[in-house]
Amino acid sequence: MTSMRWWDAAVLGTAVLLAVLLLVLTDMPWRVGVGLGGIGVLVVAWIALGRRGPDAATVTPFIVAVVVSAGLVVSAYPTLAIIQVIAYPIAWSFSATMRRAVVANVAIALAVGVGFLVSLGTGTANLVQTGFTVALSLIFSLAMGFWISRMTALGDERGRLLAELEGAQEQIAALNRDAGAADERERLARELHDTIAQDLTGLVMLAQRARREAAAPDATLALLEETARAALTETRALVAAGAAVADDGLDLASALHRLADRFMRETGVQVELALDEHLELSRDVEVVVLRCVQEAVGNARKHARASHISIAVSAANGERVRVSVIDDGIGFDPGTAPDGFGLTGMSERLALVHGTLTVTSAPGAGTTLVAELPAGAALVIA
Repeated sequence: MTSMRWWDAAVLGTAVLLAVLLLVLTDMPWRVGVGLGGIGVLVVAWIALGRRGPDAATVTPFIVAVVVSAGLVVSAYPTLAIIQVIAYPIAWSFSATMRRAVVANVAIALAVGVGFLVSLGTGTANLVQTGFTVALSLIFSLAMGFWISRMTALGDERGRLLAELEGAQEQIAALNRDAGAADERERLARELHDTIAQDLTGLVMLAQRARREAAAPDATLALLEETARAALTETRALVAAGAAVADDGLDLASALHRLADRFMRETGVQVELALDEHLELSRDVEVVVLRCVQEAVGNARKHARASHISIAVSAANGERVRVSVIDDGIGFDPGTAPDGFGLTGMSERLALVHGTLTVTSAPGAGTTLVAELPAGAALVIA
């Protein structure tokens, strides 16, 4: 709507200017009559045909009318060649293709040239002047038209690329949301396996021990209650997304001592714990160390049939942490062991803090798990 109002002002304003100039510059009846006729053709063509827009079926008749109008107006008086300031833009703006625009420009130039010859005569000087003026106007119009068309095409291309970029950004955002959800599911799976699953395994074994006894002693029942409470505490921690090393304000050393004590009371297996006195670890590293030890002793409980487990946590120069869990159980062949979630989950957890896991074992030779990671590492979310 705004564009059409601009065209209304441009076309009608040009028509008024042409009429004023015509009446001021000449009083010859035939010139006034031809000039006003040409101006009338322009105005009527615009109102009846042009205002329908460049996409209407009446575009071709409208451009033909503009060509006729230009020829008539210039025939009436040479100065009225200023009609070109509206005729050429109409040719470019209302033509559906570049080819049609060029044809319309040439037609306008020819009409203006004929008008000059009618108005000025066909003398040699007039022919040269007309040819030079018409050629210069046509070249300028073509140059400007091609340049504006190129800028318009670049703008359209930029808009298309911008739309594609926005679409790609939306897809990336959706993929990031999906990846974040997948990472969170994996994190919860690791937490569940390394915490609640271990406690529930202990509950099962304690229940089996209680069934084997004629009358379950208070110590066994106390262990059952303690293990159940630990599972409940860890469940609440997961729900709160805490992933805390200790829910009761315990540091890493205290949490490992509590883990070792519970394991010995539940299984009767001796656990030897060796820790550096002054471990300065980031929270993420403390979580990983505790979960790795939990997984290692949990594997020993379920598979190793060990009588002794050695746990050591040390920090070399305060830069890298080394965690080793060694049992004297039946061992296994790491190359043929099933791809259970435990070791895989441990490796994935260590990878999140740029750590590594090494498993050394053989049938009848026990198992050694060694995890190494930076002391101040933070979780890396892919």
